[in-house]
Amino acid sequence: MYRRFLNNSDYLGIITKDALVQMTRNNTERFIQAEESAEMSIIEYLSENYEIERELNKGKYIADYNRQISYPVGVHVYYEDKIYEVIRSLSGFKAPASLDYWGEHSDINLTPDTIPNYSQFKTYYPNDIVSYNGVLYICQHENGYKFGNIRIPLVNGWLEADFTTWQPIDYSLWNIVEFEGDFYTLLSLDNFDNNINPMESDNWGAIADYNSEYNEYELSEHEYVVYNGIVYYPETDVNADMPQIGINLSLHDPRNYNLKKHMVRLAIYELTKLIAPNNVSIVRIRDYEDSMKWLSDASKLKLNPQIPRKLAEDKKPVTDWQLATFQSDYDPYNNPWMV
Repeated sequence: MYRRFLNNSDYLGIITKDALVQMTRNNTERFIQAEESAEMSIIEYLSENYEIERELNKGKYIADYNRQISYPVGVHVYYEDKIYEVIRSLSGFKAPASLDYWGEHSDINLTPDTIPNYSQFKTYYPNDIVSYNGVLYICQHENGYKFGNIRIPLVNGWLEADFTTWQPIDYSLWNIVEFEGDFYTLLSLDNFDNNINPMESDNWGAIADYNSEYNEYELSEHEYVVYNGIVYYPETDVNADMPQIGINLSLHDPRNYNLKKHMVRLAIYELTKLIAPNNVSIVRIRDYEDSMKWLSDASKLKLNPQIPRKLAEDKKPVTDWQLATFQSDYDPYNNPWMV
């Protein structure tokens, strides 16, 4: 699937929102088609001398904020349709685990340097091996982003609670019982009658199923939840950190300004061609020609596009130039020179 470097808001610096809607009819496929064509032109001109793919990836791998993902300081996310930098780490919510999704793996033929690092944006299947904090782990049960079940190796904020099947016997406060397929905990001993089952007694409280949308679980050994038929209570803070602008998020766009400007121009030109190829406005044509000239000049090193240069084996920028001379006389003032 094509990852977009641009977003819809980038176009609004050149055309109005209404014009953009008329041009695309809110069809994301049109954006992708136009941006792919624009990106091909940019890569064709700049890939020889510049780290253009790395610069494009700075925008392509900015994902929408997701409560189940933990974000370290320095990464960028889309939040409320704007790009923000994480300035304080954001923890995602932690769901109880009824399975051991990862196990430590040892293999004398493998080292953490040769194994891909664990990523919360990937999907894993049994026997997949990853490196996480310098340790190798092997996947034992499928998990990951596409499953909506992200399981970071050895990160689990819940502990399993003990329970018994209800019987008409004495119980202590906070004891957990199972009755007719549901779980209950004893909330009060006032006028407690152990002959009354939990469903009919006011002393017992039903334990709710775990809900990933709920974000106010207390750090308490009596904050019980049911997950896959097992009762758990939190060992650490299992709630997701709330994004707060100025607290843990700061408005910042890491994308190269020149790339963004010229890619928008090229993409709009491609969009107008899709609609009326024989009726492209002079403004769109002029912007397209200006951007293509900028790409040509940048590829010939006539200007600095503010993109890191590719390095050769000697760690110096790659150079690709030739000097041709047409010598007709030993007097340099009588010879035409061409570079």
